[in-house]
Amino acid sequence: MRRPLLRPVARPAALALAALALVAAPSRADDVVGPPSPPSAGRPAAPKAIDLAICLDTSGSMAGLIHAARVKLWEVVNELATARPMPALRVALLTYGSAGSEADGYVIVQTPFTTDLDLVSERLFALGTAGGTEYVGRVVKTAVDKLGWGGPDAAKILFVAGNESADQDRTAPFRDVVGHAFGLGVRVNAIYCGGADDGDAGGWREVALLGHGRYASIDHDHGTVAVATPFDADLAALSSQLNGTYLAYGDRAKDALERQAAQDRNAAAAPAAAAGRAVSKAGGLYDAGSWDLVDKSREEGFDLAKVPVEQLPEAMRAMTPEQRAAHLEAKKAERAALQAKVKELDAKRAAFVKAEMAKQGLDDSKAFDKAVRDAVREQAAEKGFEFPAK
Repeated sequence: MRRPLLRPVARPAALALAALALVAAPSRADDVVGPPSPPSAGRPAAPKAIDLAICLDTSGSMAGLIHAARVKLWEVVNELATARPMPALRVALLTYGSAGSEADGYVIVQTPFTTDLDLVSERLFALGTAGGTEYVGRVVKTAVDKLGWGGPDAAKILFVAGNESADQDRTAPFRDVVGHAFGLGVRVNAIYCGGADDGDAGGWREVALLGHGRYASIDHDHGTVAVATPFDADLAALSSQLNGTYLAYGDRAKDALERQAAQDRNAAAAPAAAAGRAVSKAGGLYDAGSWDLVDKSREEGFDLAKVPVEQLPEAMRAMTPEQRAAHLEAKKAERAALQAKVKELDAKRAAFVKAEMAKQGLDDSKAFDKAVRDAVREQAAEKGFEFPAK
């Protein structure tokens, strides 16, 4: 049985997420990719990497945490998109505490490191909750051992969130596992879904201390803050228009387009989430190069003429090579124009949200995404990323 949250968090607490680290984009979204190869002479260096592993407790009382992760995923992505240099972002999602078996510690790798943010969203919306045993040590060990983390220059950030004792795992005690993770360069952040003075909070503080990460206690049921704005509907409409600029190619074309549309529908249930998703799709971290010719064309060495005709979008197959090239350029220009409109509206939206939060006295210090965003900014900055002042 999961215990109910005892009381709201008294203070923001240094948040537990630890962050992301992305390495060079894999050729397929479900590939597990190891450290990137050094750049060849004369070729521009690969983007600095951020690998972000998110480990969520899916036991019976964690519906609020899962909802917060679904709704606020795009706000976390948008925070990272403000980093300079622009990072190469990969995200992994793991769950623990319900499905699975004692043998695997009730841990499931929902997706290994991927640049496909729509896939991460899809897996988040597919999650449910059930009774189970929460082995914090096992989920951290699984993330460290089974994910293909980036090299020494990557920001390697792991967040583990839950509301039961962190010290239940006798097979993989968290004190051993978390210390080992930090020794490998993985920062472990702990998010305790409960009151800062609860009896179990101390163990979660120790997780963060050993992992050289941040600790946060949050109100997972009532801490998520979403402000509706007059710009949300227009941003959602622009998000839909952006979909028309994607030239899906290859074996993944149909599935990728369907997943993109499905995640638009999922986000639409919360206007603020739909607006945040639109901003992500207009930003530099929404990478569809594995299935979209527009994004693929930005890669060094891309040659449209070398894409097999049968792999092209159906509408392009009957075109001449010159017509195909012109069509691709037209879609690139159309997307750039839509992205510019999204960025303009987002600036107005951000100003409106800031003013409304002050006007209504809203506080997001107990929110899941605030904990993650704060930790990511801090730990990515230690790897040389710079973020604009808030």
